[in-house]
Amino acid sequence: MKKLVSVAVLAALLGACAETTQPNEYGSDGFAEEALVSENLNDAYLLAPAPRYYIGNAYKVEDVQYIPTEDYSYNQTGMAGIIPAELNGTKTSNGETYNMNQMVATSKTLPLPTIAKVTNLENGEDVIVRVNNRGPFVNTRIMDLSAAAAQKIGLTNQSKIQIQVLPEQSMAVKNATLGVAPAAKEVETTEEPAPVAQPQPEPKPAPAATGDYSVQVAAFYAEDSANALQSRMRNYGDAVVVKEGDMYKVRIVNLDATGARRVIDTLRSNEGMAPGLLKNGRWINADSI
Repeated sequence: MKKLVSVAVLAALLGACAETTQPNEYGSDGFAEEALVSENLNDAYLLAPAPRYYIGNAYKVEDVQYIPTEDYSYNQTGMAGIIPAELNGTKTSNGETYNMNQMVATSKTLPLPTIAKVTNLENGEDVIVRVNNRGPFVNTRIMDLSAAAAQKIGLTNQSKIQIQVLPEQSMAVKNATLGVAPAAKEVETTEEPAPVAQPQPEPKPAPAATGDYSVQVAAFYAEDSANALQSRMRNYGDAVVVKEGDMYKVRIVNLDATGARRVIDTLRSNEGMAPGLLKNGRWINADSI
């Protein structure tokens, strides 16, 4: 079995360049679902930072609702197809340029980018892909693959596949995209510690703004992910993390209608996000103000 790639090794590589099913059996000449096995990634673009880290809001396809979320335990089976060749060179949902010759794929709910292992359950062939676009926008398939990825697993039209997120690799590419450095290891030293700087008086905070509107930026299952985004969103206003159920939701709060409109427009243009809007805790159309 190949060794799990550490986050530190992944960082070095970067610098150098919803139906969950139980394992089941198919016919005597078919293949069962596989246990998750992490892989070494040799293609630099798989781990390269993206123009933006994109999750997005809930949406519907043919009256079926899909809720994009971070899920590092994601392991699903379903039908897959091939991304149309005419989309080659177009922009993906996270701002990349789609390249049909790379090992890339679409997903309705996974964050962009995410690294996943895709296995063709009809022949047992597998491929590691970078999920970097939304889709397919039909309910009969859970993923579409680039021509190169489809060819590698012998997919010529549609096949039943298994998708397994590779958590460590996915976190590494996320951190690279968000500019979050991996935690440094402690190193023993005999050198004298540097002088401790004298604490400076903290500036007095400005009076808290008040307003009926809140702009929701994203929702995470991982609290540290929410906290990291909260830190970035402070550039746009009073950013907080709200825990609701199992999710940590990043919101910019205490906005009046004018401020909410400004924040939504700025997040769309600067961050490529699709924020949601609440008034007095109730969801409303983000374009209603």
